[in-house]
Amino acid sequence: MTPTKQIEAARAWIDEDQDPVTVEELRALLARCDAGDEAAQKDLAERFTGSLEFGTAGLRGIIGAGPQRMNRVLVRKVTAGLALYLLNNVSDARQRGVVIGHDARRNSRIFAEDTARVLGGAGITVYLAHRPWPTPTTAWAVVDKHACAGVMVTASHNPPAYNGYKVYWGNGAQIIPPHDTGIAAAIAKIGRSDKLPMPELDTLRADGLVIDLDESLHDDYVAAVIALRAQPELDARPLVIAYTPLHGVGAASVEPALARAGFTQVHTEPAQREPDAEFPTVVFPNPEEKGAMDKVLALAAEKQADLVLANDPDADRLCAAVPEGAGYRVLSGDQVGALLADYLLAVGPADKRMVATTIVSSQLLGFLAKQYGADYRETLTGFKWIGNAAMDYERDHGGRFVMGYEEALGYSVGPLVRDKDGVSACVVFAELVLWNRAKGRGVLDHLDDIYRRVGLFVTEQVSLTRPGAEGMAEIKAAMTRFRASPPEELAGHAVESVVDLSRGEGGLPPSDVLVFKLEGGRRVIMRPSGTEPKLKSYYEVRVEVAAGEPMAAARARGGAELGRLRDAHQAMMS
Repeated sequence: MTPTKQIEAARAWIDEDQDPVTVEELRALLARCDAGDEAAQKDLAERFTGSLEFGTAGLRGIIGAGPQRMNRVLVRKVTAGLALYLLNNVSDARQRGVVIGHDARRNSRIFAEDTARVLGGAGITVYLAHRPWPTPTTAWAVVDKHACAGVMVTASHNPPAYNGYKVYWGNGAQIIPPHDTGIAAAIAKIGRSDKLPMPELDTLRADGLVIDLDESLHDDYVAAVIALRAQPELDARPLVIAYTPLHGVGAASVEPALARAGFTQVHTEPAQREPDAEFPTVVFPNPEEKGAMDKVLALAAEKQADLVLANDPDADRLCAAVPEGAGYRVLSGDQVGALLADYLLAVGPADKRMVATTIVSSQLLGFLAKQYGADYRETLTGFKWIGNAAMDYERDHGGRFVMGYEEALGYSVGPLVRDKDGVSACVVFAELVLWNRAKGRGVLDHLDDIYRRVGLFVTEQVSLTRPGAEGMAEIKAAMTRFRASPPEELAGHAVESVVDLSRGEGGLPPSDVLVFKLEGGRRVIMRPSGTEPKLKSYYEVRVEVAAGEPMAAARARGGAELGRLRDAHQAMMS
């Protein structure tokens, strides 16, 4: 689009947009462009070159005016497309309705209310959250209310400038094909957002089309979370826990869940307890990021905590840390996933059961499943695939879904929530600590026991961040280059096979993922992020732990080998 066309598109946007905030923002930007401000001209080009695309992850982007930003125009059009798709594909959509939840980010409540007004204007019943709450609460409420779909307004762990729009199907899982493409096609048919029927909320309430949810629904969710405990007889009172919701919505769910489960010594980091859309004490509100855990780890040291728990802002992820020497070790997503799986497989009934993880997570879970005689599933990245794999297994095999996880700190225990759930993960992981105590060992001892049984798996993820349209083109070019000329060896190890998931190889749906399998079980995976301007690379090696070998020595061997593999691959990226 030429600069002239971009200015015309911006003026047309102003004519349509009914939000005075984004209208004024765009007018100011156009004034700067008229004055010859090159930065403003580049900003305008970014906003009006293409648009945010609706897909299996819904929408996520920077808040602002224009089709490449998250705003009320886009939310209204997307919701109108969702309404059209539901009415055309779900016979009783109007009666079953849609659950709408939201977190505490900028504009989250505004976007949620606009969503309710558009759906109500289409004659579809809406169950509207009465306050900000965790993403898993929305996923659970869709099933609890027998709704035909759900919408969660959240940008999860993205920076403060972002917001997003996540869609659930009536089964409580995030949408997958064909619903994602079907909804996208319906969105494309929607005209101007200012022409949509959007009655006021009070009118819709009076007509019975908007039903405000209340605290009783959240209480039911918390009760269901507590019921997931595998060994409720364990005495939780002695355990000291330090917790942070990272300025998100987790405290109002995790604190009562832990308290009602018997964990009476929970200390929440006060500077991060209340929701704050600016996330003032962290550079990046993701517990995986450097520095994000500093405050809660300091609190843990002060309180001599036995366990550290942290959620991301919408509380669908969990980061855990446990005592090590004079400090604390922050566990990786793969480590927490393996620990939870081993615990639940060990204490649960040895019936027909299944565990699942994603292709970019460690291969360790497959080894554990085999040891327990449990079924194992490996899915594409994203919890929508794990949730649907769990339901497929229950339906087709009559078995029991034990747990699923992805390395990016997402966990789901049992069939309660068909998405990752950081609230239930807090409760079950705290119980795992109690179980280990009863056996006279710590969590790190438990982890070493797993490694001695199935091998030490050493993993690392490296992200190449390239924002903007130019960055996305660079990421695409890198994937194209590796597809055209895959390496024959890395760090002296032969590449035995290359699996290109974009062609549907590996028995999984098509996805922009490359898997390089090296001799000795080593693995390198490349994929662009679905929600951030990043090219992610995942590295893994497995080393056998010899009888009597100190774990420190095994880790040193594994770490050195992983470093060589990572460095060899990263050298090819430059």
